[in-house]
Amino acid sequence: MPLRNSVTWACLISGYTQNGVPEEACLLFKGMVGSGFSPNHYAFGSALRACQECGPWGVTFGMQIHGLVSKTRFAFDVVVCNVLISMYGNSLGSADDARRVFDQIEIRNSISWNSIISVCSQRGDAVSAFQLFSRMEWQGSGFSLKPNEYTFGSLISVACSSFDTGLSLLKQMLARVKKSGYLVDLYVGSALVSGFARFGLIDYAKQMFEQMSKRNAVSMNGLMVGLVRQKRGEEAAQIFMEMRDLVDSNLDSYVILLSAFPEFAVLEDGKRKGTEVHAYVIRTGLIDIKHEIGNGLVNMYAKCGSIADACSVFRLMVHKDSVSWNTMIAGLDQNECFEDAVINFSVMRRTRLMPSNFTLISTLSSCASLGWKLLGQQLHCEGLKLGLDLDVSVSNALLALYAETGCLNESEKVFSLMPDYDQVSWNSVIRAFADSEASVVEAVKYFLNMMRAGWSLNRISFINILAAVSSLSLHQLGHQIHGLVLKYSVANDTAIENALLACYGKCGEIDECEKIFSRMTERRDEVSWNSMISGYIHNQLLAKAMDLVWFMMQRGQRLDCFTFATVLSACASVATLERGMEVHACAIRACLEYDVVVGSALVDMYTKCGRIDYASRFFHLMPLRNVYSWNSMISGYARHGHGHKALELFSQMKLHGQPPDHVTFVGVLSACSHVGLMDEGFKNFRSMSKEYGLAPQVEHFSCMVDLLGRAGELNKIEDFINKMPMEPNVLIWRTVLGACCRANGRNTELGQMAAKMLLELEPQNAVNYVLLSNMYASGGKWEDVAKARKAMRNAAVKKEAGCSWVTMKDEVHVFVAGDNSHPEKDLIYEKLKELNRKMRDAGYVPETKFALYDLELENKEELLSYHSEKLAVAFALTRQSGLPIRIMKNLRICGDCHTAFKYISRIVGRLIVLRDSNRFHHFEDGKCSCGDYW
Repeated sequence: MPLRNSVTWACLISGYTQNGVPEEACLLFKGMVGSGFSPNHYAFGSALRACQECGPWGVTFGMQIHGLVSKTRFAFDVVVCNVLISMYGNSLGSADDARRVFDQIEIRNSISWNSIISVCSQRGDAVSAFQLFSRMEWQGSGFSLKPNEYTFGSLISVACSSFDTGLSLLKQMLARVKKSGYLVDLYVGSALVSGFARFGLIDYAKQMFEQMSKRNAVSMNGLMVGLVRQKRGEEAAQIFMEMRDLVDSNLDSYVILLSAFPEFAVLEDGKRKGTEVHAYVIRTGLIDIKHEIGNGLVNMYAKCGSIADACSVFRLMVHKDSVSWNTMIAGLDQNECFEDAVINFSVMRRTRLMPSNFTLISTLSSCASLGWKLLGQQLHCEGLKLGLDLDVSVSNALLALYAETGCLNESEKVFSLMPDYDQVSWNSVIRAFADSEASVVEAVKYFLNMMRAGWSLNRISFINILAAVSSLSLHQLGHQIHGLVLKYSVANDTAIENALLACYGKCGEIDECEKIFSRMTERRDEVSWNSMISGYIHNQLLAKAMDLVWFMMQRGQRLDCFTFATVLSACASVATLERGMEVHACAIRACLEYDVVVGSALVDMYTKCGRIDYASRFFHLMPLRNVYSWNSMISGYARHGHGHKALELFSQMKLHGQPPDHVTFVGVLSACSHVGLMDEGFKNFRSMSKEYGLAPQVEHFSCMVDLLGRAGELNKIEDFINKMPMEPNVLIWRTVLGACCRANGRNTELGQMAAKMLLELEPQNAVNYVLLSNMYASGGKWEDVAKARKAMRNAAVKKEAGCSWVTMKDEVHVFVAGDNSHPEKDLIYEKLKELNRKMRDAGYVPETKFALYDLELENKEELLSYHSEKLAVAFALTRQSGLPIRIMKNLRICGDCHTAFKYISRIVGRLIVLRDSNRFHHFEDGKCSCGDYW
């Protein structure tokens, strides 16, 4: 063109803007100004619209244009100002500039008002949006400034973003829309449907949707989003199917549809439907047009439990944004692929994409599940550098990480530095301390602080604090928490009722447990039954626990692995072999015999009930073993005197790739102690820290002291104790005193020192006085024995009476030394005389040194003859049977009875299994499994 004017330039700038070439429009505007032409309001308007499409650079250039406008007569032009409002409104952080432009307009039109209301809506500022709406109606009463579909659309959107008053505002807007006649408008109707669906009024939203004369993808999508949020995925998919021929679905429709499938009642059905949609988007090429569809597919497969398919989709995605990575990492974390989640986070960082709060939350969750404290700390540093630690959800994830890895100090520090808290924050810190035995009191303090700070309690708060109260066995506090539960009207929540059952059970208030359990009726789940059974067992009511198990079976109630494990543990604790075998039979019928939890409990039960052969056979039949299975079998062998088998099994454990833990080494060291393998014991003790990074605990040091004592190395014990990294506790000193008792009066100085420490630490424990008395008696120091017994009387403590018991046809027969209370006492003593005669004929000589009283020889022999375990074996022999005799004793068997039982086993030709407070003794053909080394 030979001649150009302002109109020519404005037309071409407008053309570039309208045809999606905003950068060219901005360059042309620069050229116009550079050529000396004065832009008119059309040129300014078109250039400013182009700036909106150019990102951060465009906003900067738009501000320069605004500076130019302010020097012209168009500074107050309503058209130019409206475009400026729109430009600033679309830029993050420039909303205040938009408001300043609006305030300087002298005569505003409906576009001005709609633009500024839209800006407030985008910011989520409902108060300002509705204040402006009120001013618009008041100021426009004489100028016909009536709200239109754009006004109502913005107001409905901002109402939905207000959680407190949103629903009330939305209902008021509905009345105003009806009054204005815009209910039939597609744009307004779609916004209302989406709004009511967002607030959970799905039926109302569906009714409005069905009444709309015209619908589009926006209205359909809004309804589907609401249904998905209410976990009504099937209905959302049904809406899509019904409407796909009536409206033109957009790409967002498919993204929303994919999010509906994980909300299906049956996940497998959701996955199948999702696979069909996956095939459709591949066939139509939609998957390559919008990467959000790929993100939706990854999310759908991950939430439907098909993580392999999610990974496959993710790998094939051409363009991955931060949402893609977040979705993949979250999916891996939710599907327990924790290491893969952490690896993907590392790969994401190498792509130079910045992690968001969602990325950190999922990765921290995986680190917590793996127990990777060091990597979690590195992620914490990453969050600090990016400023993401200020996000309350990230801080909550850090609280969970440090709690899971046992770093309570770090948890407390994170909590104290948080600028804001939410319910999850308080619940997380309460749970962290409630799970730690050493810091349970702190959990109660945080719970009280939460209430003082005015926070409302929810079900998680109550479950966490009840766990803490259970550990502390605080009866009164338990009742107060129960009162709060009633006050908050959550007493009928099954999880809270289960927590109350566990709490009252551990506090010994079994009557309260029974009241709650009886009220639950149809709300009982597997946890309820298990909690009730555990409560009975904790309160030593095994009969009631077993009755409840039988009642469960009669009702057809499914018994899970934890039920069986709990009951088997109880059977093991009181050594009721017959009941344990009955439970084993039930586990077989329930097809849970080879579950690793039940299997481990069975091994433990059989070892503690004296059937080491059954335990060994079952252990080797287990298809899967965990550390508890190995530990139970190793400890079982050690307890039954098969130390070499225990050490052989320990070697197999390492060959199978199962790393040992602290409990494993207690069993291994105990095995070495009971068979006198001192060198082997010290070798394993040193390997704990050198090979496995396990710091020896007081139990391990006690085993080593016991090992030295049984090997007769009393002179080395004191030196060993002095080199311990911790102060010796009651367990250590009692082990020392026990070793001195077995030494026949040797090194009484060490024993006296141990006794002195014990009496300072536990002056009311009768065992300490008895051990001291026995040590003096074994050395024949009867004056010192008398002094020890006098000190015991002065301290007003009572010695536990020694007793033995034997089970015959589900009836337990208990005996004490010199017992005359049994109805068959005459028959028992007659059998005992017969046994004594046969034993003497076989060469038995009573070991009177074990009669720990200063008596004549004949009296000592008579006293030894009537020990409780001898009465028990005599009673068992009054019955005609060839089965092994199984006897339990609450104290350690004395040396004379140990010798007598070897003779008896040979005389009667029967296996005699005796469990004392230390271990099992298998007497057969004149020999004991302990090798006389116990």
